[in-house]
Amino acid sequence: MIAKGSEPWLFSAASVTALLAILSRATDSVPFLNYIANMGMALTFVMVIFFRDPERKVEPSDAYMISPADGTVIDIRDRKICIFMFLQNVHVNRAPISGEIKEIIYKKGGYLPAYCKDSERNERNEFIIHSKYGDVRVTQIAGTIARRIVTYSNVNDIVEQGQRIGMIRFGSRVDVTIPHNFDITVEKGERVLAGKTIIATIKNDREI
Repeated sequence: MIAKGSEPWLFSAASVTALLAILSRATDSVPFLNYIANMGMALTFVMVIFFRDPERKVEPSDAYMISPADGTVIDIRDRKICIFMFLQNVHVNRAPISGEIKEIIYKKGGYLPAYCKDSERNERNEFIIHSKYGDVRVTQIAGTIARRIVTYSNVNDIVEQGQRIGMIRFGSRVDVTIPHNFDITVEKGERVLAGKTIIATIKNDREI
């Protein structure tokens, strides 16, 4: 399955590659076109891999929160888990908890490497999901290559845990806040999968 919103990119790459392939066959005097056409085919294949959006069976539960992104946990601070998405990761983001999208805040900014602390100044899109345990913030942060954040959801939408809410093109970072009702169960350096990896579990009644 291909990620929603990626069709124009794939169509453009495939169209240019097809045109170059036709020209390379028709114009023997320009052999380098064949090389460029092969490079175009390779790029199109890489983009198909990048824009993949595999189906993942998610059974919503109030007992835990799940990762909103594929990638590696690069930091955990102030009840916030920061997940860096490498180019090879799936870049579709999912709701870590069920609830209502109370607010979506988009901010323009720069394009520093998303793993840097200074990336707080980067372009970003923040979802505020009102759950039964309080507000959960899911922040999509653009990086040096990614310059386009795509949103699948709207304010007042009711989202189920694991539902697709958006994507960031070509690598970046997703931060998620964890309510005090939960214990964080992942560690820095751990690899996570959107909709699959449990990142926090609910505290028992005596701890809340």
